Amino acid sequence: MPVARALLSVSDKRGVVDLARELVARDVALLSTGGTAQEIAAAGLPVTDVGRYTGHPEILDGRVKTLHPRVHGGILARRDVASHREALAAHDIPPIDLVVVNLYPFRETVARAGVTLDDAIENIDIGGPAMVRSAAKNWAHVGIVVDPDDYAALVAELDANGRMLTEATRFRLAQKAFAHTAAYDGAIANWLTARDVDGAPRAFPTSFRYSGELVQALRYGENPHQQAAFYRDEAPRPGTIARYRQLQGKELSYNNIADADAAWECAKALRRPACVIVKHANPCGVAVADTPLEAYRKAFATDPTSAFGGIIAFNGPVDAVTLEAVAAQFLEVLIAPSFTADALQAIERKTNVRVLEIALPDRGDAAPALDFKRVGGGLLVQTADAVDIAAADLRTVTHRAPTPAQVDDLLFAWRVAQYVKSNAIVFCGGGRTLGIGAGQMSRVDSTRIAAIKAANAGLSLAGSVVASDAFFPFRDGLDVVADAGAAAVIQPGGSVRDAEVIAAADERGVAMVFTGVRHFRH
Repeated sequence: MPVARALLSVSDKRGVVDLARELVARDVALLSTGGTAQEIAAAGLPVTDVGRYTGHPEILDGRVKTLHPRVHGGILARRDVASHREALAAHDIPPIDLVVVNLYPFRETVARAGVTLDDAIENIDIGGPAMVRSAAKNWAHVGIVVDPDDYAALVAELDANGRMLTEATRFRLAQKAFAHTAAYDGAIANWLTARDVDGAPRAFPTSFRYSGELVQALRYGENPHQQAAFYRDEAPRPGTIARYRQLQGKELSYNNIADADAAWECAKALRRPACVIVKHANPCGVAVADTPLEAYRKAFATDPTSAFGGIIAFNGPVDAVTLEAVAAQFLEVLIAPSFTADALQAIERKTNVRVLEIALPDRGDAAPALDFKRVGGGLLVQTADAVDIAAADLRTVTHRAPTPAQVDDLLFAWRVAQYVKSNAIVFCGGGRTLGIGAGQMSRVDSTRIAAIKAANAGLSLAGSVVASDAFFPFRDGLDVVADAGAAAVIQPGGSVRDAEVIAAADERGVAMVFTGVRHFRH
């Protein structure tokens, strides 16, 4: 049946007057509520207020306005069931063929600083979700639109199908509607169950609901026999991998996205122009420099063997000269906040390289986030590892103190170590990594591997600095560091054998500073 009557009641009023105008032009009668009805009427369009339609005015400060049989009967009635048609006729209820509804801004309200429990409660929509769910349940006969971005396609389909919506479109809109109300209720549950009765926040909700949207079905997961998909958070934080824009190249794979995330998170944590090369979720080369080209060359030199087929991320604009150098190696993914036009031309011949553009977040826009890890039958949730250590936070524990230049390198090494799988050991010097040991079961083995990698790359560790993501449990790791030529160490401290390790550093003439912060990454 053609769409003859539509109910419009929206909190997000983007484009609603234009939609109303298009519907009226196609002889669709309009019902509406409150502010939506006022805007439509102010545009000179015919609209019937729901209060007049039901014969019952809004009450309780607008808490009750659409919860009425004349509304829900018109939405829920099946047109193919005789008893439903007879009930509509007996109670003088016209069918409602199209429902355009979006919900009170609960998430936007609770995101504001200083929001009260009362503010949050008043922004829990009741009538809206009821109408959305009614229309979505009866999708075989009713269209439901919850997203202003769907208005143009809706009008186009009405024109293409004699003022009707196809079954496929109604089903797709119903799917989106149920996802919309599920996400809305999940946000309410997450926020309310993380509050006491007086509104005081707790660290975590007692009931946790995740809501995301499918970005793409992936060719396979970590291995070809596994199926996989990528979901984006409903409101992904600025500057995260979920905000990527792909400029060229093949579809991203499961491993591409995981590795790209590791590279990008490390790159954006560095202050100067930086290049990060990642292989299997671990940085294999990181450097900061005055130009992206110089940063790339230094990062690549750390471990050219591991860099083969890696992910490369820059934290600033990339020019053609840099791209010419990068294009000389085999890589899977290239990431930067922006590329010059000639840079994109330089990489164009590498048609399989996935080129991603991701805007850097504002420094003040780094909202607290949660990290998740799925385990069998459950989910581990924690706050983000977002502690930023500055020079003033360091505590020198040895007789010898690091020089200002060594402090700069120690802080650089510390930031890199945060993105290396534990146990992490990172040798650095001159704003670049020299050797990285990652993911070993013992810290001393990571230390040895980092030194071996530096030797394999022909890089001297004389006078270098070292970051350890957690404390040295014994002096053996410190001795390996000193034997390799390191002059300064940064580590959290906190071991029962700290005194033994500090004494070893003094014995070997190595400066050591404690951060008081650990950076395990599993």
